[in-house]
Amino acid sequence: MGRLGDATASDVHAAFVEFRAKESDKCLSAQCIYCQSVRAKNTSRQRQHLLECPNYLNAMKEHNPQNPLLEMAANGTPTPAMKTPKKRDLDTMVNGFQGDASGSRSFPIPKPSLERDFQMCVQLNPKISVGPGIWGQRNWIAFVSGHWNGRWGKGTVIPGGQDKQLVAQDLSTHVETNYLLQTHDHPPAFIAVRTEGWRVGPREVLEKLDDPMQSDEVDPKSYSFRLYIHMETGDTRYLHLNTGMWIGSGIRRGTEMAREDEHNSSREGLLRGHEASDANRHSSELESLDELDLLDYEGKYKGRSSSKGKNGHSPEKVFKAVRQQKHSLWTRYRPSRKMVIIILILLGGLVGVLSGSGFYVYKTAPLDGLSPPWYPTPLGGTQRSWQESYRKAALMVEKMSLVEKVNVTTGTGWSQDLCVGNTAPAISVGFPPLCLQDGPLGIRFADHSTAFPAGITVGATWNRDLMYRRGRAHGLEARLKGVNVLLGPCMGALGRMPAGGRNWEGFGSDPVLQGAAAAATIRGIQDEGVMATAKHFIANEQEHFRQSFEWGLPNAMSSNVDDRTLHELYLWPFAESIKAGVASVMCSYNLVNNSYACGNSKLMNGILKDELGFQGFVQSDWLAQRSGVASALAGLDMSMPGDGLFWADGNSLFGPHLTLAALNGSLPMKRLNDMAMRTVAAWYQLGQDDKSMWPSPPPEGDGGPNFSSWTDDEVGLIHFGSDDKTTGVVNKFIDVQGTGEDFHGRLAQTIAAEGIVLVKNEGNILPLSRKGGFEKNRRATDTKFNVGVFGEDAGPGDGPNACPDRACNQGTLASGWGSGAVEFPYLVSPVQALESAFDSKYVNMTTFLTNNPPFKQSPEIIHDQHLCLVFINADAGEGYRTVDGNRGDRSDLYAQKGGDSLVQMVTDSCGNGESDTVVVVHAVGPIIVDNWVDLPRVKAVLLAHLPGEESGNALVDVLFGDMDASGRLPYTVARAPEDYGKGGQILYYPNGAVPQQDFTEGLNIDYRHFDKFDVNPRFEFGFGLSYTTFVLTDLALITTKAKSSLPSPRPDDVDPPTLDTPSPDPSTALFPTGFRKLKKYVYPYISSTDEIKKGDYPYPQGYTAKQAPSQAGGGEGGNPSLYEIHLNVSMTLTNTGDRKGKEVVQLYLSFPSGVLEESTGKAIEFPNKVLRAFEKVELDVGKTKQISMGLTRKDLSYWSVVKQNWVMPVEGEFIIRVGRSSRDLPLEGKW
Repeated sequence: MGRLGDATASDVHAAFVEFRAKESDKCLSAQCIYCQSVRAKNTSRQRQHLLECPNYLNAMKEHNPQNPLLEMAANGTPTPAMKTPKKRDLDTMVNGFQGDASGSRSFPIPKPSLERDFQMCVQLNPKISVGPGIWGQRNWIAFVSGHWNGRWGKGTVIPGGQDKQLVAQDLSTHVETNYLLQTHDHPPAFIAVRTEGWRVGPREVLEKLDDPMQSDEVDPKSYSFRLYIHMETGDTRYLHLNTGMWIGSGIRRGTEMAREDEHNSSREGLLRGHEASDANRHSSELESLDELDLLDYEGKYKGRSSSKGKNGHSPEKVFKAVRQQKHSLWTRYRPSRKMVIIILILLGGLVGVLSGSGFYVYKTAPLDGLSPPWYPTPLGGTQRSWQESYRKAALMVEKMSLVEKVNVTTGTGWSQDLCVGNTAPAISVGFPPLCLQDGPLGIRFADHSTAFPAGITVGATWNRDLMYRRGRAHGLEARLKGVNVLLGPCMGALGRMPAGGRNWEGFGSDPVLQGAAAAATIRGIQDEGVMATAKHFIANEQEHFRQSFEWGLPNAMSSNVDDRTLHELYLWPFAESIKAGVASVMCSYNLVNNSYACGNSKLMNGILKDELGFQGFVQSDWLAQRSGVASALAGLDMSMPGDGLFWADGNSLFGPHLTLAALNGSLPMKRLNDMAMRTVAAWYQLGQDDKSMWPSPPPEGDGGPNFSSWTDDEVGLIHFGSDDKTTGVVNKFIDVQGTGEDFHGRLAQTIAAEGIVLVKNEGNILPLSRKGGFEKNRRATDTKFNVGVFGEDAGPGDGPNACPDRACNQGTLASGWGSGAVEFPYLVSPVQALESAFDSKYVNMTTFLTNNPPFKQSPEIIHDQHLCLVFINADAGEGYRTVDGNRGDRSDLYAQKGGDSLVQMVTDSCGNGESDTVVVVHAVGPIIVDNWVDLPRVKAVLLAHLPGEESGNALVDVLFGDMDASGRLPYTVARAPEDYGKGGQILYYPNGAVPQQDFTEGLNIDYRHFDKFDVNPRFEFGFGLSYTTFVLTDLALITTKAKSSLPSPRPDDVDPPTLDTPSPDPSTALFPTGFRKLKKYVYPYISSTDEIKKGDYPYPQGYTAKQAPSQAGGGEGGNPSLYEIHLNVSMTLTNTGDRKGKEVVQLYLSFPSGVLEESTGKAIEFPNKVLRAFEKVELDVGKTKQISMGLTRKDLSYWSVVKQNWVMPVEGEFIIRVGRSSRDLPLEGKW
């Protein structure tokens, strides 16, 4: 724009949005885009307003023209434009912008109703302005040949992301894409751009739009489009860009419009009727873009419109579509040429313009990484407990052909067979295809199976017996459904960040609790003969940026973890799982120290298979594999689901490529044999060769999976994702839930009840009486005790399976969403159970299953209550789905759907403010409760987690005292989100082309962080109230083995079996004559021997270096001496209350002070205290029990990055503390 205070007419036009305040108005009003003030449409008045508008004046200050929005006002305070905007989700944006309350107008904008995935490649050339508000400051940006520039900076476009398309009735497409802008600052900032919308037009027109060679020639009147554009960044220099806006056919500055001639039947469902009619009223106001010199930005492009870019496309052609779209863009007023630069948005693969200089970023993978190389892969079969299984496996694999070995190691492709993961058989030796199925809390996509409580609920029980029994029942159901490999339990995410989307699948935010629960679960599952899977390995702590392309980036996030933190925190539960004999480990999507977890040789070869002595097979998470031979050399044994870099494309990174690699010598046969043997040995180890328990699949028998993941019909496609139309019985509807006393719902109810944590019980209001009670507030007219139940979370909603993968928060919350969720056979809602629990002779229960009860219209519904029960929740899940603005990870830690307001409204008005309120929270993890927990009438709070199918019955057991309140927190509840520290915050915005998350907090997560920085939590880790009281006494420490610095020398491994490795005959790898290939099905065969190309394979750095075996290894889970007990700790527990109850006795350890690293003389830092043991004990009134807990060498050691071993301090004193939470530790002793 012009100089400060010199507002030209064009500046005025650029700074205001015109609209009609009422449809009947003949005159237009104008709204300032800087401060949202409304003025009459009068140029002189608008100019005068700009001269007085502080936001405008500040933006135009000449001394910082490149970034005026970051300037200070004259008094040194931030201008309104600088204020950090609140995070807005899509729903907020499309409901319209609410401006200044003094007179601004709401712009209603309909939300596109098509919400399905799509895949497309289309070029649009819209123009938008960005800034701190929804329409923002007038800063125009451009993407030209892979670069962008604008008033607020310049940089590079980083292509990538998932571009999707849905074709509806052949006439419309739903558009969604994600990409990233990188600024040229030092250091650079990164701005995520997300677009969503739709196009409407004839099929032939849409197909031309998908072709970059034809798209510029399409008549803009032959189709219409609408796009929502959302920009986000966490960089403080560019927070003013966090905004959202609409562009499209018939849209001008957020006012929804539609041309009369563009309506057709294909638009039905895209715009609701009243919105469409309302939209028509501004169509006459549109003006042409032809008046704009779109290429002139401060004269930079003047006179150069015919010059060619590096990619051969002239700017004139690039911008042709913009000039043609007379009704497509916000066109009313022309910005000054000092501010004009168009934005070129390329959806799809960003072909054409961005195929030039911008693509180098996309093609640039992460550097070699910070993880050191560790080759070759240690052979399986080195542990005595697996020796016999490997002997059998060697005999079988030795007889396999090359393609059969590849079959064992490669999935057949997404949805090609009945399970979510399937391998093909080795027919000649009788090895069957394997079914791999989610998930950690039940059998995903299966019928007549149990929806168990989630892992976080199990962790809250602190009950090892229930952990084992749940695993055993889970394994039984998997076996009866024909599942060979169960994809659980989950121990990563560990819970570093409380808002992490998949924390609920694991057991809590401490490695010892996670490890104990994981090991017990694995033993239960595998005692039924089903292979368990420890996942996700490793440091996969958030959903944002977890996966390549899913978030608009070509690469996933890197979790950068130091060696000691890795061993003492994130690896600990995996070590316990391996010690328990787990058959499979799943590597995760993310990078670790800038190397993909599924291609990280240090993690898989060096740590898993050498140091931890893992004998099973490593499988990839679904599409987590990012390389072929390199990942096999790094230790990956099985590719899942078999497809390569993209879903359901049939182009595997293993499959035929693994066959070729073996034939051309790049993959040693010794490695391929080990890959196959590890899977076959696990099959033998779990007894799956026993035909009485595991019948052969058809046609030899009736075994294999008896359900389909892809249809609920009895008869369906055998190969759902292929072009094969062969059908058969795919769902046999076998009920595996048990019957009578063995009905698994009983177990689910017990677990859910013991996982409920009572955190407040003022005046012992709980347990409730089934007859109610008038001790405090009975009125003379009362005949019954009135109980009001409030909140959507109390009710059934639309049913537990209303949304795919449970990806919606409606009704009572009993599970998170994603691949870890299951189909509910039924769900007992809280209101259903409460109706049965209260005695209707004495209690009148009324329900208001909404978070917005009509208190103003009908105050009696709240004023007449003697007791109010309020239900609120907080949901999260896997990152491939978004629910209520939560894209996997929670967007904050507060109750969702207005839960806090609901509690406050009910509490304030319950019984005219004289009655008590009990709050029940169903949540995926900790929520901030400080907005209401201290309200005088909030008498009790229960954190009920994710209870599974028996939700209501379990809650009633605790509410009415049928069971003691015995759950304890498996995490810390803070008073504010920032109390979790920097390491506890989700990285919501990318900070690089490869987002980097540095685990700089080290060992201090959750309660350790609160201890280190003396932060007072709301409810500490391990906390929970009981209905009775307990006393701990008589602490005694007994040394069973003296202190010594290092574990015993590594014991010798058992010699693994070896196979002859002759060069395979290439002809045996060819497709058999007459073989019918199914589309997208992954086969091990090659089409011609001409595909075999010999040459020097570029083996990774360090591939030939000989690695010394880790002295921390030598057994499953590590050196056996790490698990020898050195100290026994005993104490006495007495129930001093008036009823039977359960207590969780917790032991915390503090390391000696002044411990030095011998080689450097530096002090070793330790957390204030760490959990090392626990036991849950049930006692009758007045009963006493002596409890003993053993501490192992590993419990008493730290990981030395210098010695690369576990080191026990031998100088100084350990402090042993025992109590009932991390901050209630009455017993203390020294050793």
